[in-house]
Amino acid sequence: MRCPSCGYPESKVVDSRSADEGASIRRRRECLECGHRFTTYERLAENPILVTKTDGSSEVFDRAKLMRGLLIACAKRPITPEKVDNLIASIETELRSTQRTEIKSKDLGDMVLARLANLDDVAYIRFASVYKDFQSIEEFSAALKEIG
Repeated sequence: MRCPSCGYPESKVVDSRSADEGASIRRRRECLECGHRFTTYERLAENPILVTKTDGSSEVFDRAKLMRGLLIACAKRPITPEKVDNLIASIETELRSTQRTEIKSKDLGDMVLARLANLDDVAYIRFASVYKDFQSIEEFSAALKEIG
C-alpha cells in the first residue's frame, strides 16, 4: 500500500479490526520510509450493483459518490462521517442480502431518505431537495410536513 504522505510503496500493518458489521477490515498502517500512519479498508470484491437512472442509463453503484452527496447534506450537522459510512453500509448490506444486482435510482434514493429521516431532519430535507428536485416552496413545505 503506497504511503499517502511520501508515496513509498511499502508499509506495515500496525492494527487490524473488523468494520462495517464484519463487511470489511480496517487496517492501521505505518510507512516504512517516513513513519506516517494511515488507515485502509479491505472489502470483499463482490458483483457490482447497477443503478438504473430515470433516463434509462445505468451505472455501477459508487459508494464514494453516495458518500459525497450525504456529506454535503450532513454539512454542519451533528453527524459524524462514521454514521454516514454506517448508513451507506446498511444500504449495501440490504441490497446484497436480497441478492439484488440492479436497483432504480429512485428506490436507492428512497432507501437513503428512510435512513436519513431517523438520523437528522435537516440532512433529510437537504438530501430530499436535491434528490426530489424541489421546484417550489410548496414542495419544501410538503416534505417538512412528512417528517414533522
